[in-house]
Amino acid sequence: MEQYSDFAFIYDELMNDVDYNGWIKYIEEIIEKENVKVQNILELACGTGNLTIPLTKKNYDIAGIDISDQMLNVAREKAEKEGVELVLLQQDIAELDFDVTNLDCILCACDGFNYITYDDDLENVFAKSHELLKDGGLFIFDISSHYKLSTILGNNMHGENREDISYLWQNYFDDEQNLIEMELAFFVKDANGKFDKFEEVHQQRAYTEDEIIESLQISGFTDIKVYGDFTFEKPKKNSERIFFVCKK
Repeated sequence: MEQYSDFAFIYDELMNDVDYNGWIKYIEEIIEKENVKVQNILELACGTGNLTIPLTKKNYDIAGIDISDQMLNVAREKAEKEGVELVLLQQDIAELDFDVTNLDCILCACDGFNYITYDDDLENVFAKSHELLKDGGLFIFDISSHYKLSTILGNNMHGENREDISYLWQNYFDDEQNLIEMELAFFVKDANGKFDKFEEVHQQRAYTEDEIIESLQISGFTDIKVYGDFTFEKPKKNSERIFFVCKK
């Protein structure tokens, strides 16, 4: 079952409480802290453009890549309405193939790398990112922490009943493989007031900080900083989101 297919068209409505302006502020604080001049950005797993579009409006030159053509179509429609021109490519980031080199920054936000579940694939995208960056360029990304996926989401059910959309979200965590399987069922009201049901299954890998750092080092990165939950402090045991800032 394909991930982010039907879900793409209601993704923004379900994520309307996410502070994307806060994300952008934090990313720019990282860039300033690292004292790197950033003009061009390659954004991996860009989704529906919730960071891509506002960053483009801030005069960054951005190309976005995502595996889901449906998500990219939503991004294109939003960009057109806002009068923004986007460069968007449909591609599996685990097999990243990008021709422009000497990039200032590569960005992957909102736990995109958790969807890469094999070590070799993760090392491949890390190595390709290292190759594409300029000397001194930045590689910025986050993951949902092992704690979040195994403890908060793992083996739990979540749900919400909104006026036009309801959903059930059942999770199963595999301790041996550190994989979480998320079964999502959505009920969306149509123009006649009836609800259509559709389902998707998502799978993510729960990585530890050490696993990510080891893969980064194998891929050529040596200057690696790790922060927890939109701070510039080390992650805590109960941090839910972990950021990695790597300088080539």
